[in-house]
Amino acid sequence: GADDNASAVAGLLELARLLKKKPLKHTIELAAYCTEEPPYFATEDMGSMRHALALREKGVDVIAMISLEMIGYFSDEPNSQGYPLSALEYIYPTTGNFIGVLGILQDWRCIGKMAWAMGRTTDLPVYFAPIPALIPGTLLSDHRCFIEQGFPAMMVSDLAFYRNKAYHEPEDTADRLDYKRMAKVVVGVYKAIQILD
Repeated sequence: GADDNASAVAGLLELARLLKKKPLKHTIELAAYCTEEPPYFATEDMGSMRHALALREKGVDVIAMISLEMIGYFSDEPNSQGYPLSALEYIYPTTGNFIGVLGILQDWRCIGKMAWAMGRTTDLPVYFAPIPALIPGTLLSDHRCFIEQGFPAMMVSDLAFYRNKAYHEPEDTADRLDYKRMAKVVVGVYKAIQILD
């Protein structure tokens, strides 16, 4: 689909182009993983699990894993944003015109720094969400594999099926994406990486 997850792959390619412009102190690895969906999801056959296991076996000190997961669907319509728990509507917006930086509670500092840095560099609203792993949707991307290996990890997302009703449907087409806001997400991630380097 266009949002799931061509939007993130396109964002990753643009991020690679931007990162070539300015050397960083830390090594940055960019990876597009295969086999994230069932029947491979949550198994050692996920591409991200193979990568995380290899990094763990080599003793690589991973500062943070940032998963771009569906970054292209936005809506300015009221009540266009849903959540797995209705109580979250009292904390976060109910209009789907923002990008989320999400992860598990234990990684709240890392997630918060990323959201803060992105928020400083774009006029796109950025929300920070360290949430318990048991809340549905929290671990539905490749960052879960890095968390399972003990690495700090987060997901930058438009919140998938909680916003985009065409998730995993034929209607998830390129004409539904908001390319201007999608570009702001990528530039925000790029500038945040520079700030945090």
